[in-house]
Amino acid sequence: MKPTLLVLAAGMGSRFGGLKQIEPIGPNGEWILDFSVHDAVRSGFGKAIFVIREEMSEAFESVKRRYADRIEVEFAYQRLKDLPTRKELADGRMKPWGTGHAVYSARDLIVDPFAVINADDFYGRDAFQSLGKFLSTPPKDDEFALVGYELENTLSKHGSVSRGICHTNADFMLKGVEEHTEIKRCEVSGPIRGVNGAGDKIELRADTRVSLNCWGFPAAFLATLEESLSGFLANYNADRGGEFYLPFAVDALIQAGKPTARVLSCSSRWLGVTHREDLPLVKTEIQSLFDSGEYESPLWI
Repeated sequence: MKPTLLVLAAGMGSRFGGLKQIEPIGPNGEWILDFSVHDAVRSGFGKAIFVIREEMSEAFESVKRRYADRIEVEFAYQRLKDLPTRKELADGRMKPWGTGHAVYSARDLIVDPFAVINADDFYGRDAFQSLGKFLSTPPKDDEFALVGYELENTLSKHGSVSRGICHTNADFMLKGVEEHTEIKRCEVSGPIRGVNGAGDKIELRADTRVSLNCWGFPAAFLATLEESLSGFLANYNADRGGEFYLPFAVDALIQAGKPTARVLSCSSRWLGVTHREDLPLVKTEIQSLFDSGEYESPLWI
């Protein structure tokens, strides 16, 4: 049994201006996806499932060809009408149902413990090694994991960021994730400050653990997720709108005392590409990983 990598790739990258998942960022034209797949393979993952929209199928055929001889590749389609109940809610809706629904969309393809990542984020080798170890145990049906990054390693030089601050007990079990906004370092070596959920400006430690939606789940989680999605749909109001987000679904389960979720430590630097202006910095950081020997050049040998 090898764990599965579930890659959420349905976002078209509108703010970026194209399919940023396959934008070359490495010195040899590597995509940001290449590093996730490469690190997952080296960490023992046996299959990669990409959740995409049907209109992206042709563009993602190049993804399948690129990885076919390295890892089993499958595609799951996030469809608006793919709902466990109240399918009529999809009539007239244009936006996807959210990251929780994206995971639900892959339910028929997942039989082993699995990790969930975003396609357009660079998570670093340490994240996949931690997830691979957790998922290969394998976890019990009510055991989840979240990779917790040090806040210092997720800041942007281009302005403030929003992050989910992890609250844990002494054993690093997740008690909840609180969204903080306007997080930035005030000076080059000054304190890091942000705004918490209550609207208060607070100072944050550099080693505070934050969530970048890098999760590990047993296959049994999919049945629980379907129940949560059904509950979301039962209370859904078309006038108010809303999406079914994976972190909110997990947090609700934790608050109800159903699963346990361990926060896995990670020393890697997280890199994200939201706007095209982010590309130069990301490329520089990636190049430094090749220069330090973290990755061999070319990546795929």
